[in-house]
Parts: sequence; C-alpha cells; structure tokens
Amino acid sequence: MLQLYIGNKNYSSWSMRPWVLLRQAGIPFEEVKVRFDSFASGSSFKQAIAGVNPVGKVPVLVDDGLAVWDSLAICEYAAERFPDKQLWPRDAKARARARSVCAEMHSGFSALRNHCPMNIEASLPQIGALVWRDQPAVREDVQRIVAMWSDLLEQHRGPMLFGAFSVADAFFAPVCMRLRNYALPVPGHVTDYIRRVCALPGVKAWIDDALEEKDFVEFDEPYRTAR
Repeated sequence: MLQLYIGNKNYSSWSMRPWVLLRQAGIPFEEVKVRFDSFASGSSFKQAIAGVNPVGKVPVLVDDGLAVWDSLAICEYAAERFPDKQLWPRDAKARARARSVCAEMHSGFSALRNHCPMNIEASLPQIGALVWRDQPAVREDVQRIVAMWSDLLEQHRGPMLFGAFSVADAFFAPVCMRLRNYALPVPGHVTDYIRRVCALPGVKAWIDDALEEKDFVEFDEPYRTAR
C-alpha cells in the first residue's frame, strides 16, 4: 500500500494537497504523520523524515520502496499510477490549463502564504483585516486568485474549477482555508466555491482531523501565543 508522510494537519498546507487528492479520489494509502517540532537539522521531525526524503520535508509518498517528494510531483505520480481516477481533466487543453494553475500555485502567491499561514483551527478575521489593510501584495495575490477561479468556474460551469474534482481543487484547498479563516474579502461566487471545497469528503476529513489534533506548534503560530 502507498504510504504518505505528512506533517501536522492544522498547519501543513503542502501535506494537505496530496492527502486530499488521494482521499477524495478513493486511492488507498497509509498515513504517516510526523509532528512538527522544529525544522532544525537535529530536530525529531528532521530525523524522522530524513530516512525517506533526503530533502527532509513533507509530504513524501512511498510506493514499494520508491520515494516521491514534493506535492506536485506526488500528484503527477498518482495521476500516472491510477489513470482510471482521472485526476487531471480529460480534455487536453483543460489539462494543460490545470497544470498551469497548479504550477502557479506551487511557485507563487508568496505574500498570501507568508502573511496568512494555514491554521485550520484558528479563526483570525481581525488579523486578516490588518493584513488586507497593510499588505498590498496580499491583495494582489487574492485578486489574481479570484480572477483565476472566476474564469475557470465560468468556463467549466463548476462545481469545481474544471467541472469535476481534479488536482487543481486539491492544490487550492489550502488557499480556501486561508481565505476562509482570515475572512479575506472575496465575491460571493468565490465564497460559494470555498464552501463546496470544504464540503468535499476528502477535505472535510482533513479539516476534522486537524481540529482533533489539539496541538500548538509555536513557530507555526505567528499571531497567537496559546491555543
């Protein structure tokens, strides 16, 4: 069986992407959670993950001794390994666009990621209001996301970005968490899409598990001193 190494579900946005993809697609896997304690070289986290990933990061997918790391590489591997699951859109042009927006997420939106780190358990609308007021780069990131999602939802007529659930929705699920928990202003149809993503069984299962962790990792909490 596949093994997927992940970090804390409350904080680890990159772990969330392949986990949600596999779960929502009904692909069996064993979850191996490695708790964040520190990212220093001698930390328990680094020591635990170093045996499967030379980069020392999560997520990592292990399939019969083969380790695949980086969330986008894992999603591509899963799509090739399980072609019947149609993890990318069937249409070639839609598939190319889906890969483009996933790559854009993978390498971009750094302001949103840095100023609004994923924290599923926390409700941070006051922080979101300050970030929105003081960080023009965050406003630009959200403007781009809204334009992208609006175009895709209109073109493919929802309910997901490319009609049916795909890698793209898994990749943007952590963005949905950020927009929701920091209450960043987005139009109604984008809010509706966020609600639909949160209601997906795979996403809901991740959220429920995150809420059950009841773990407070201080270095992942820039806005709080306690849970």
